[in-house]
Amino acid sequence: MNAVGVIVEYNPFHNGHAFHLQMAKEISGADVVIAVMSGNFLQRGEPALVSKWSRTEMSLLAGVDLVFELPYKFATQKAETFANGAVSILGASGCKFLCFGSESGDIQAFTDTAAFLEQNNDQFQSLVKKNSATGVSYPKAISLSFQALSSHKGLIDLSRPNNILGLQYVMAIRKQKSQMAAFTVTRKNADYHDEHFASESIASATSIRKALSETDESSLIKQFVPSSTYTLLIQYKNMLGQFHSWENYWPLLKYKLLQTSPSELREIYEIEEGLENRLCQAALEASSFNDFMERIKTKRYTWTRLQRACVHVLTNSKKHEMVSVSEKASYLRLLGMTAKGRDYLNRNKSHLALPVISKLSSYKEPDIELDVRSSKIYALGVNGPGQQLLLKQDFTHPPIFIDK
Repeated sequence: MNAVGVIVEYNPFHNGHAFHLQMAKEISGADVVIAVMSGNFLQRGEPALVSKWSRTEMSLLAGVDLVFELPYKFATQKAETFANGAVSILGASGCKFLCFGSESGDIQAFTDTAAFLEQNNDQFQSLVKKNSATGVSYPKAISLSFQALSSHKGLIDLSRPNNILGLQYVMAIRKQKSQMAAFTVTRKNADYHDEHFASESIASATSIRKALSETDESSLIKQFVPSSTYTLLIQYKNMLGQFHSWENYWPLLKYKLLQTSPSELREIYEIEEGLENRLCQAALEASSFNDFMERIKTKRYTWTRLQRACVHVLTNSKKHEMVSVSEKASYLRLLGMTAKGRDYLNRNKSHLALPVISKLSSYKEPDIELDVRSSKIYALGVNGPGQQLLLKQDFTHPPIFIDK
């Protein structure tokens, strides 16, 4: 059985994701789709709209066969580290192909760009350092450096978010000497950060989350998501009384910042260059998370970079825990499978490169501790009985099984 891998967050799963899955299957001809999915906190430094278990079920009902969790130490990192972890999991799970969405849609351009940057790495890094010193954000420094270094028209546009991630996937495959073949599908209609619905059937996850947070009329998103996703979203809100957003965690973050000394905050991952003082001062003055972010944002740090720092403060993730991150994952945390996915695992489990973890109690690993801690903090964003349910899920929830 051949497998195609996808690297996802599904926050939430929508029609654009369904199109991506359909194309991944058609182009690869694979028998099985394996997804590496972020847990409860995401790469842009946000809590997921609904839990990893709910998002796993959405994906299995929509065509994914196996879902492995991308550990916290990779999921809440810059694009390069995020990609290294995700690619290593797909490689270890036996994927023959990797399919990703991009604005470019041209895999040769990604391959050429990766080769170009490898050949010119020293000069490129020097330019990035020089541009960063001017006070621009790191992503902007990368884009400017690339533009200055390359006049090659066949290379990709590194100002586009999915192109950036896609390039990192290709570079991770090359770095890890993986046998996976990568291909890319052009993103359809909606841009990654679109806040408004862009077509009759496909909208960005951002616009869907915005609609869900600003109105009680959940039916507004119905045409943009599979019926199974819509049903699960309604069930989740009915059961827990809410979706998750940063505002739910603002009191916890504010408490943490107000009771922690600047010297202690400096031990937290991604808190550097005096950022701890800025965070503490803003916590005294801000009345909401959005107000807080407006007060701490600077030209140097992107909103995403600051949100990730806030996630690490919230979860008390220390530099020594995160800086020691290797380029590869050390386990495959199974979140869910279909009957076909189970068959694939049964056929291949004995020669997979990493252990498959379905029960946390059977596996002790420092990296797992980060996953468990972040899931517990995620649960605290909910009030009432739902909080207790979420608090226990990492230890009580078996992998989801869909018999299809």
